[in-house]
Amino acid sequence: MTGQLTGRTFAVIGSGYMGGGIAQVLALAGAEVRIADVDAEVTRANRERLIAEAERFAADGLFPAHAPDTVASRVTAADDYEAAVDGAGFVEEAVPEKIEIKHEVLRRVSAAAAPDAVIGSNTSTILIGRIAEAVKGPERFLGVHFSNPAPFIPGVEVITHEGTDPAVVAGVEDVVRATGKHPARVADADGFVLNRLQYALFSEASQLVDEGVASAEDVDTIVRTTFGFRLPFFGPFAIADMAGLDVYRFCFESLQGRWPERFATPPALAEHVDAGRLGTKSGGGFLDVPAERVPELVAYRNRAYTRMQQLLDELGPAPLTQEDDR
Repeated sequence: MTGQLTGRTFAVIGSGYMGGGIAQVLALAGAEVRIADVDAEVTRANRERLIAEAERFAADGLFPAHAPDTVASRVTAADDYEAAVDGAGFVEEAVPEKIEIKHEVLRRVSAAAAPDAVIGSNTSTILIGRIAEAVKGPERFLGVHFSNPAPFIPGVEVITHEGTDPAVVAGVEDVVRATGKHPARVADADGFVLNRLQYALFSEASQLVDEGVASAEDVDTIVRTTFGFRLPFFGPFAIADMAGLDVYRFCFESLQGRWPERFATPPALAEHVDAGRLGTKSGGGFLDVPAERVPELVAYRNRAYTRMQQLLDELGPAPLTQEDDR
């Protein structure tokens, strides 16, 4: 996607692991990027780290060969927040996940930035409406949540608060797409989507270990080799549609024998089943897949899973255990 943002100036406030990765992503898409941190010395050191990282990533084939030179030429270390945002059309805040720090930084940033500059926050859990309280011109403010590690994870949550100008959202989504990533619109809610789902899974996994149902290692094995194996290609609604929503309803009812509240049947699932919308086998479910395309979908699914296994075989096991344990 190199060149998609050529001629545009961005500022990234907070140049640590997440902010630095976002700066790399923007620079590789053609943007001029100014970074700033708690002081000029830290900012300069982090810029050098980003260049060194780009060299390692390029050597490993993870970044294009030109990446080190591109990051070096397009990422500039500003002396302070005000200098970083001067003339920038888009500002991404990526400071520590504490509301008081974000408020302090965003007061300075929004006061110094141009009135029409869009300001995003990379917060992963704090409500955007709460953060917006410190922003001058909150209609231009929203959440733009990259995932760790920012250069390599493609999904980005775009989170609006009640006062966000809808025109700002479309422009931010264009920026995200220009970096080669995939924006998804999310309303302002605790945990947003990513972390609400991620921590729900972790909570249930931890309970299984605590109850002695399986070890942490075996839970991880089950997740990554069963339903987790599907997730690079399909989200939970597509997976449910292909499994059959009537099957899902039956399974919820079975789990309710032990946990009636925790696994209560979702109202939307019950409504679909009662209406005869059972997923791909009935021609409609949460996602509308025409009956004539189901064979094509199944063929894609089978190819995808086979290729995924081939990739895993090629990469080998992740280095999570001692060499002798493998």
